[in-house]
Amino acid sequence: MVVPKRKVFVIGVGMTQFKKPSDNADYPEIAKEALINALTDAGISINQVQQACCGYVYGDSTSGQRALYEVGMTGIPVFNVNNNCSTGASALMLAKQFIESGSDCTLALGFEKMQRGSLGSTFSDRANPVEKHVESMINLVGLDASPITAQMFGNAGLEHMKLYGTKEEHFAKIAYKNHLHSVNNPNSQFRDKYTLEQIMKSPKVFGPLTKLQCCPTSDGAAAAILVSEDFVRRYGLEANAVEIVGLEMATDTASTFNSDSCIKIVGFDMTKAAADKLYEKTRVKPTDIDVIELHDCFSANELITYEALGLCPVGKAKDFIDSGANTYGGRTVVNPSGGLISKGHPLGATVLAQCAELCWQLRGEPNLTYLYSAWTQLIRLCFLSQV
Repeated sequence: MVVPKRKVFVIGVGMTQFKKPSDNADYPEIAKEALINALTDAGISINQVQQACCGYVYGDSTSGQRALYEVGMTGIPVFNVNNNCSTGASALMLAKQFIESGSDCTLALGFEKMQRGSLGSTFSDRANPVEKHVESMINLVGLDASPITAQMFGNAGLEHMKLYGTKEEHFAKIAYKNHLHSVNNPNSQFRDKYTLEQIMKSPKVFGPLTKLQCCPTSDGAAAAILVSEDFVRRYGLEANAVEIVGLEMATDTASTFNSDSCIKIVGFDMTKAAADKLYEKTRVKPTDIDVIELHDCFSANELITYEALGLCPVGKAKDFIDSGANTYGGRTVVNPSGGLISKGHPLGATVLAQCAELCWQLRGEPNLTYLYSAWTQLIRLCFLSQV
């Protein structure tokens, strides 16, 4: 007999404004701000939290414990998670699984203090986690002096252009949309509106990608409090409760490396696999989704992700973009927060901030000036470790 999984609800979310990396505030301070915001939003105390899953990439072991000490030393188990860009998603998934297996109240907390500029490897005396991705790219198209991640996603964009007739303008239109969306988001690192021409003429980074089509490094934190249905009813929290009806994660298969495709190297297949599994389990179709927050580390990744998620057929992302289907007035509003390109990308906090954004959208928060009337929303993160 299969026992049905317990329902899981998000009852409180919080985040800081994402900011350019600086020495103004250390990670315990920004984590405290996000956590207090989430507890206040939920209307509960830290003493009611039974486990905590803390995500960060750049920090020493047990930084999660140190972050929680600022709010309360309750003696709960703390699980520290480091999974690169999917760190926040991993913390959220673990917290969800704790509820499904019997806990009543768990915390997913993500935070990051980053260095300025493009990211590099921390250790030079051991294997690089993405060396297979880089080797596969080099074997296909060679190596440039540009930042490695920009080359990986830029080459994926170039491949899309070659295969399907996509133009540089299509990548720029994505950045134009995301910068425009960010104007009304007080938590966004950048809130400037640009013309399409300004985006296309900003400094070239690699391939079709210009500076205004690449996400910045950021300092920031975000948190989500997950509870069981019994907890929701016991404390009368129905008004704020948002059910997580599905959450999937995938990583590389052999096709990432043996398909002779830069699009596959940056994660198309694993994104599609996770999305397909989610659609099957939840009985939701891509056309049912009103709002999406997705991983636009570069505009090329957002374009490729449209196709991996089934928002449009493979090769037709350019038509999806040209029709305005990805913004207000179109079929699916993508990244109403401004996305990573504008809002910023503090790795450990990114997905939990997306969770917060979608909860606010679903709850119809009156102070959310970029609110979209949404019934079905999707958190999606492609797991691809980055150099």
